[in-house]
This record gives sequence, structure tokens and C-alpha cells, in this order.
Amino acid sequence: MMTILIHEDGLIQEIGKTSDLSIPSHYQTIDVAGKYVMPGLINAHVHLFADGKPFTLSASEGLLNFAFHHILDTRLGRSVLKKRVKKNALTALHSGVTTMRSVGEFFYTDVQLRDEINTNRFVGPNLLVSGYFLSVTGGHGAPYLALIGDSPWEARKNVRLNVKNGVDIIKICVTGGVTDANMVGEAGRLQMTEEEVAAICEEAHKIGMRVAAHVESTEGVRIALEGGVDTIEHGAEMDEEIISLYKNNPRALNGYTALIPTMQAAYPAAKLDTSLTKVNETVKENSRLVYDSMLKGLRQAVEHHIKIGVGTDAAMSYVTHYDIWRELDHFMRQTKLNAGQVIERVTKSNAEILGIDHLTGSIDVGKQADLIVMEQNPLNNIKALSDVAMVMVKGNLIQTPSVTRIREVDELLDSVW
Repeated sequence: MMTILIHEDGLIQEIGKTSDLSIPSHYQTIDVAGKYVMPGLINAHVHLFADGKPFTLSASEGLLNFAFHHILDTRLGRSVLKKRVKKNALTALHSGVTTMRSVGEFFYTDVQLRDEINTNRFVGPNLLVSGYFLSVTGGHGAPYLALIGDSPWEARKNVRLNVKNGVDIIKICVTGGVTDANMVGEAGRLQMTEEEVAAICEEAHKIGMRVAAHVESTEGVRIALEGGVDTIEHGAEMDEEIISLYKNNPRALNGYTALIPTMQAAYPAAKLDTSLTKVNETVKENSRLVYDSMLKGLRQAVEHHIKIGVGTDAAMSYVTHYDIWRELDHFMRQTKLNAGQVIERVTKSNAEILGIDHLTGSIDVGKQADLIVMEQNPLNNIKALSDVAMVMVKGNLIQTPSVTRIREVDELLDSVW
């Protein structure tokens, strides 16, 4: 029988046979005999402002502007938003996600949440946060969710502003996105220039900060890679030049760029009948174009041994904070990756990509005790990750995790996949 000894500071102290370890008498013993223990999951692409219930952004610009300034950007609106952000982070934690990278929130609410967790106001997941997107005039996320810059120096200024507000990473929007596209093809349309991307990366990298790039077209990926981004979020079909740049990118912080696909975010709108999803034809066609190209990119990344992480784009319609197992299942169905390989990507590989592998991502002495316990073996059935028996983050045990599920989302996805 094996034992993991966890120090009072939340770090893993020893791992070994129970008979070989000297366990201090004041330590609490948790019996998990017959269960399965693995590192906590890492979701490398989330938003905390929403929970995955279907939503639409088809309202007029005037209505959106009114809603933002007169509802969301008020004392009451910000208070409600902050509570929702906290609730969604805790939902993820109780589902086994012990580390999250938040890649775009309103009003730096993710920075506030991270600081409250790190100062022990409450037990929450490890958070890496980006605050606002960096975008261009009329770009993805602008003007409500993004800082806008239309030149390399304006872009640098926005990096500095986010850094001053305490972010851990910089998130940029190199192309358009599905949620705010008004016409077919706009989702992947190039918005930032290589010069702007390069200025952002140089500004961030000089202080050791990574840059994540929202990209949904092949040319967008090329521009982002040439500018030196550290992760491509979503992604697209590749050519030989792009494949080479992923693997050897001299402008990236660590000399390579990783891919973080988000298959489950695009799949429902792209592949399900509009009578089920209630999206309009423009959203459906943009989603289809993005999903098909993203899937080709994922398969190429597997084939060419490009570093791949796992992110879900939680908050988007039909992507909850508790169903990361669906993304892993999608990988397995659509590529040659097996359960062990996708589990490695959602733990160890994600930690390496995010630069936190010295802290988490594996069960090793000296690392944080970020663990999950399951009744079933996920190597035999990846859906075992949908029912976590216990969660531990930084040595804090959640003995009976509780997740409130969204029935309309679960029933739809279960019926078609």
C-alpha cells in the first residue's frame, strides 16, 4: 500500500510504501484504498464571467452599450459579476480542476479573485489571470472586454496597463471570433499586424510574462507565431512553415509555441441543428469553418509532435466549468491519442506550457498537493473524470465535492455525443 505524505504547508512531503514512511501522529489519515489518485486537472483556457448556459450576442450595438454601462458597469453589476466569477471558479475546483488559466474577464475581476485565494480568504483553485484582452478598434472583444490599441506603441501601453493591474499573462486577439462576428468569415479575419503582435510579445517577455493569442485562421496563426506568441488559443489548419514555427519559435519565451485547441466550444454551434442550439446561420457557418480548421490543426499537431495543451473555453455556450472530460473525450474520438496521453496533456503538459510545472501538474515531492480521487479508473473510461470523489488543492481537502449541473446543457451534449 502506498502513502502520500502532505506537509502542513500544502506541499507533498514524501511518497512511498506505507510501511516505509514515518507518519507524524498529529497528521490526519485519509483512506483512499481501492480508489484512484491522480494530479489535479488544469484547464488552460477559461472565462469566469459565465457558466456555459447558452447565450447570444445578437443584440444591437446600442443595446449592448446600454447593458454594459447601465447594468454591468455599476456597483451592483460588478458585485453580481464578482460573485458569479467566484461561483464558477469553485464549480471547476469541485469538479477536479485545481488550476485554471483565465484568458479574458471584465474589470480585472479575475485578478481580484486570484488575490483573495492567494491571501487565504477562501480555498479556491490556482489561478493564472489575464484581465482584459488586448484587441484593436472593432476587434474581437472590443470595446467591452478589451483594451484597444492600433499601433505597436499603443499595444505596448496596454501590456503595461494590464501588468500594472496585476495580471499573470497577456491575452491578445489576433483574429476575429465567432461570438461577435457579424458576417460569415469574420471569425478568422486578421485584425492585428505582425508588428503589433511582436511589440506585445517583446514587452511581455522582457518581464518573463507569456502571451496567449486568440487565433481562428491559418494566416492569423502565421502572424501570431512570427510575432512570438507562447500559445495559440483555438488554432487552425497548418502549413509546413507554421508547423516549423510551432516547434522552433525564436521569439517565443521558451523557444517554442504550444497549441491550446478548444474543440467543445466550437462543436455544438458548428455541428448541431439550429433547432437545438438556437443560433443563427451566421454563427453556425462561422462555427463550422472554425471547428473544421481547428480540428485539422489539432490532428496535424498530434502528427508532428507539436506541444498540445487542453483548454475548454468554459463560459461559452454549452461549455460548463465542470465538464473538461468532454474535451479529453473529443481529443480521443478525433485523434489517435489514448486516455493516458490526453490525461498527461491536461496535467503535466499543461503545467509545462503555463510555466508552473515546478509547482503542480504531477504528484512529486516538493510540489503542491493538487490531487483528485476517483472511484473509477479514467484510463479505462475517461468519463470517470466527470465524477470526482475528493479534491485537494494546495493540501486543502474537499472531502465531498459538490457540483450544480446545468441539465439543459448536459442532456443536449449527452444526446449527440
